[in-house]
Amino acid sequence: MSRSFSKGLPLLGLLLLVLVVGCTSQQAMKPEPASGVDLEMVKAGKFDTGKMWTFDYPPMDYFKQVYNFTPTKEWFEKARLSALRLPGCSASFVSEDGLVMTNHHCARGALDRVNKEGEDLPNLGFYAATLEEERKIPNYYADQLVLIEDVTEEVQKAFASGGTDEEKIARRNEAIASIQARYEEKTKLNCSVYTFFNGGKYSLYGFKRYNDVRLVFAPHQVVAFFGGDPDNFTYPRYDMDVTFYRIYDEDGKPLKTSNFFKWSKAGAAESDPVFVIGNPGGTTRLNTVAQLLFTRDYTYRVALDALKAVESITEEYVQANPEKRPDYQTQIFGLANSRKLIDGRLKGLHDPIIMAKKRDFEKTLKDKVMANPEWKATYGSIWDDIAGYQEQKAEVYALDRALNLRGLGRSTIGGLASGIVDYAKNSMLPEDQRPRMMQGPGLERVKTRLTEATVNTELDQKILEFQLEFMQTVFGSTYAPFNELMAGQSPAEAAKRLMSSSMLTDQEKVKDLLSKAPAEILATNDPWISFVVKSADRAEEIGMKYQELRDKEAAKVQLLGLVVFGVYGTSIPPDATFSLRIADGVVKGYDYNGTIAPPNTTFYGMFDRYYSYGKQAPWMLPEEWLNAGSEFDLKTPLNFVSTNDIIGGNSGSPVINSDLQIVGIVFDGNIESLPGDYIYDETVNRCVSVHSAGILEAVQDIYKAERLSKELKAGKISP
Repeated sequence: MSRSFSKGLPLLGLLLLVLVVGCTSQQAMKPEPASGVDLEMVKAGKFDTGKMWTFDYPPMDYFKQVYNFTPTKEWFEKARLSALRLPGCSASFVSEDGLVMTNHHCARGALDRVNKEGEDLPNLGFYAATLEEERKIPNYYADQLVLIEDVTEEVQKAFASGGTDEEKIARRNEAIASIQARYEEKTKLNCSVYTFFNGGKYSLYGFKRYNDVRLVFAPHQVVAFFGGDPDNFTYPRYDMDVTFYRIYDEDGKPLKTSNFFKWSKAGAAESDPVFVIGNPGGTTRLNTVAQLLFTRDYTYRVALDALKAVESITEEYVQANPEKRPDYQTQIFGLANSRKLIDGRLKGLHDPIIMAKKRDFEKTLKDKVMANPEWKATYGSIWDDIAGYQEQKAEVYALDRALNLRGLGRSTIGGLASGIVDYAKNSMLPEDQRPRMMQGPGLERVKTRLTEATVNTELDQKILEFQLEFMQTVFGSTYAPFNELMAGQSPAEAAKRLMSSSMLTDQEKVKDLLSKAPAEILATNDPWISFVVKSADRAEEIGMKYQELRDKEAAKVQLLGLVVFGVYGTSIPPDATFSLRIADGVVKGYDYNGTIAPPNTTFYGMFDRYYSYGKQAPWMLPEEWLNAGSEFDLKTPLNFVSTNDIIGGNSGSPVINSDLQIVGIVFDGNIESLPGDYIYDETVNRCVSVHSAGILEAVQDIYKAERLSKELKAGKISP
């Protein structure tokens, strides 16, 4: 959820993949040794499944019991309506005049879109001193959850009506699509059906979409991502990761709303209860142990190798071409962030204590099922069935990855070839048989995207070399189309030849190719086009087999969801699904690295790091910060940690107190929280936020943004 691959060893990663693909799920499921710990005695914790509560089933009694305060229905409604969702991030209203707060790293794309020639807003920041200077962000929106309806019965009934597993999933999906369309027609809202408890419950969420979103304020990039990748996913931290937007109504005026969070100047102190309102993207805490082991040994392992390789290749490219760094810096941040994330999750899945807790949770659930004769007859084989599908998926996983030429770790040129062949084949089909994205004007839009694609031949050649190494490891010498592509050369030699001989590196040649009849496109002698055409049947066969296994697995997971909900109900929260949640916690430090992390940091620490690291990137500070006046108070809290349960998607989430006041904004989690995808551990998991007092201090005393600081304090535009 934070933003931001170390230098990788692709061949080593591929050798690991060979070993992994040779494993079976049964081999992988052997408990890992743990010195001095009897794994049989390790038990699941009460909150292993987390604290991401839905607004469908707000935990009123639990909050009263733990925090000695009783939130009303009106309290929860105010919290829900004051929260917003942005593309990939969370946000909130912080004034009655439509002022919105989110993270700077959530606003990077928006800053690029409003940046004018000669400006450098992503790096230098922005402040609109007047309403008229606020800049509208093109093709951007914010969603507010205004409708919640339980549609469980309709979806589960459709699922149960299917004969085979594939039929069950198809009918469930058809029902969901029908419900969404029906509610959109009825309410004129943007509607989505969300799956909770792996199918134990379903809810229809209706969103009011705001399309006029304007930029108000963003700090310098160097302070919004102070410490860069080295400090990412760590604490203590010193980041001013915040940006402000404003939503305008249909008349082009600042939106008037009674639903917003007022600002707390003091913010939160140690031991204070705090609540995070946001949209956690996804967790797998209710997955079976077999599913987690597949993720560990296949999905994450392969993804980590690709992330490390592409990050290393891209970083080496910009080091050799420093003038290109601005074009690739955001991409490098994203690769590094993902690499750290996957690496942390992998370490957790190799932790014997964590896995022992997951096994205990599963055993407890199975025991309850087996103790009930009716449940045993209906659900008793679910875990074995799901484990069997993991073994079958493992047999085709590497082949599916090797034959899929698009995505992480794949070259632009290979992906372009795949897209061109898809376009040509679908052009030959009746419109109603094409994928939705290629129906009507969609086909022409796909063609335009293909003709506009650019290939950085120097960078792409290195990525292609990594891709060919992977494919060679999977195919060996047994696959004729790949042998033809390689022409007896090494991956490095083949990558160089293919990059220089393919017409796909030339936009004009691609444009000319796509002007021809589909049959001519497919018959072209370009080596990549030829490989994709000759591999099409095999790729489709493997892809369909893998998808069939996923559908069978999904059908069993749906049944597992019924079991989980039948046993636990709403006493535990469902897995995250990028749907609005409220997560409770307290401001609290923690033990780490042989010392103690404080509950909050101050601006003093930021300046100490600036000087301690010799004023070098990524611990640099802008002139405005170095020349701050005497009114700037260095002892003001800057960042703080709390026990709230968060994950990717929570970026930009408001942190509030029981009085519905802003005390901070979420921007990161600590490195100990990375296994939070599948387990929550309150002893070490920490949510890292920017403190409300620190935000206000920087806005008014560093950036001299008087209009903004007045609005934050008053909760409305002030004269």
